[in-house]
Amino acid sequence: MVSSIVESVTAALAAYPGAQVREVRLRVGALAAVVEDSLQFCYEIATEDTPLAGSKLVVHVLPVIAHCEPCGRDVTLASLQSFRCPLCGQPVSELRQGRELEIDSVEIEENP
Repeated sequence: MVSSIVESVTAALAAYPGAQVREVRLRVGALAAVVEDSLQFCYEIATEDTPLAGSKLVVHVLPVIAHCEPCGRDVTLASLQSFRCPLCGQPVSELRQGRELEIDSVEIEENP
């Protein structure tokens, strides 16, 4: 997983010769089964001897949002142990957010 992030950012850097990556920002859903400390540790190792070496990994954890059919609304689940609407108590029918693991943005510094 971390190696694919490093590969994707490295490939995108081809358009900016000599640029240095300062920060990589990820969007990670609460259901993505990612432990942030482990992700940070692996990122540091995976970026050694790459154009990303020394860059910072910023992880933005997204809450689980599901659609409640009875309410007709998207709701944020209060707990990962209960997939019930916090408004009406009915089971939610469809997840709208919470499984993501994606690169949100990359901050680079171009060399003159």
